[in-house]
Amino acid sequence: MRAEVSEVAFRLFAEQGFDNTTVEQIAAEAGLSRTTFFRYFGTKEDVVLGRMCEIGHEIAAALAGRPEGERPWDSLRRAFDVIAQADPGEPGRPQDFTRLLSDACALMTRQWEKTQGWQSMLVPEISRRLGGPARDLRARALVASAIDCLDAATDARTAGDGTTPLSVLLDQAMSELSELSG
Repeated sequence: MRAEVSEVAFRLFAEQGFDNTTVEQIAAEAGLSRTTFFRYFGTKEDVVLGRMCEIGHEIAAALAGRPEGERPWDSLRRAFDVIAQADPGEPGRPQDFTRLLSDACALMTRQWEKTQGWQSMLVPEISRRLGGPARDLRARALVASAIDCLDAATDARTAGDGTTPLSVLLDQAMSELSELSG
């Protein structure tokens, strides 16, 4: 039911904009009461950002599945394929997130909080790969930098014409940072 409501909400957000779409409209289109909507989502923002935690777990699983001998930076980049190579036809795809986030400031702040939460999921695996303790400063800096590269690529996609794939922009951002570190 959550997926169905999300699909309806994303359609309405695309048609009307986030701020112009009400919970009542989403609920009515999904065949729910307003009260039932709130059983599935705490807020309208949660329709958009609720998937962010799930995506963090998917990225962590993808990272854990990367080859042991791979450089941690390269493993992080490939783990972000969960987002960068998402199916363009999937509701809630990165393009939809990007468009919605640029339209609604409140969503930007909540999205930033969610992606920062990904650090706690990714740092232990990077620490393990680096051979350090779970709170290893190197691992935390590496993960934070990779997430910032993802944010920079997303911002570049929003600022541009939207035709350059997120995966290409992410490759560019992460490659630039990798070259700076020598």
